[in-house]
Amino acid sequence: MTSDLPTWLVVLIAGLLGAVIGSFLNVCILRWPADQSVVRPPSRCPRCGAGLKPWDNIPVLSWIILRARCRNCGEPISAMYPLVELATALIWAGMAWRHGLTLEALSGAVFFTILLGIAMTDARTYLIPDEFSLGGLVIGLLFAVPDGLPGLGHAVLGAVVGFGVLWLVGAIGTWIFRKDAMGGGDIKMMAMVGAFLGWQGVLLTIFLGALLGTLIFVPITLVKRGKLVPFGIFLSLGAAATALAGPAIIAWYRTSVLGW
Repeated sequence: MTSDLPTWLVVLIAGLLGAVIGSFLNVCILRWPADQSVVRPPSRCPRCGAGLKPWDNIPVLSWIILRARCRNCGEPISAMYPLVELATALIWAGMAWRHGLTLEALSGAVFFTILLGIAMTDARTYLIPDEFSLGGLVIGLLFAVPDGLPGLGHAVLGAVVGFGVLWLVGAIGTWIFRKDAMGGGDIKMMAMVGAFLGWQGVLLTIFLGALLGTLIFVPITLVKRGKLVPFGIFLSLGAAATALAGPAIIAWYRTSVLGW
């Protein structure tokens, strides 16, 4: 798809759209783990229950104007809200800048938005809602449809490998440690990742996720024993790195580590 619009305008529009989507993503992050509707009730203060006026719900700006406090009760508003909105805006603007007004840009923006939602919910609740994982799986398969049967087959194979590999790792870990070693949400998430990135992307994502989890979280668990590992965060980071620079990472590994 081509466009006569200047690049800066496409990026700006994509960023504004991303901020709006980020506002909705906040609702999903808060409500889906609690099995609540993201439609009703409308946005409201989680402390006093006062409904938000339209002008109090402008992404990022309302938080700044209100000085991070509820207009009704004066209680602090978490910085998570504007940060998620800003991050989503940057995701959509970045994809528009990188790929232009294309289906590839839309697919990348949606994929990274889902990864952000997964990382945030897993960090907050140690849960990955099916709406992100299974819903993202369906979306990933739909994005593969324009590439015909080869593209769809590649996406399906990636989803199967993503689900199967992590299920196998979890099953082996459960057998060894005699307790659940892998959450079902992580397994379903990797099916979604496979639909977007293919089977090779799945393997690199799992490798990078395990590496990051080891480097970052193992020292924490040594201090705070018994603390659960929100593996979805590290899988999200691994998937993001794979989507952005997968071939480059593989090429570097082959030449610098394996010496091929």
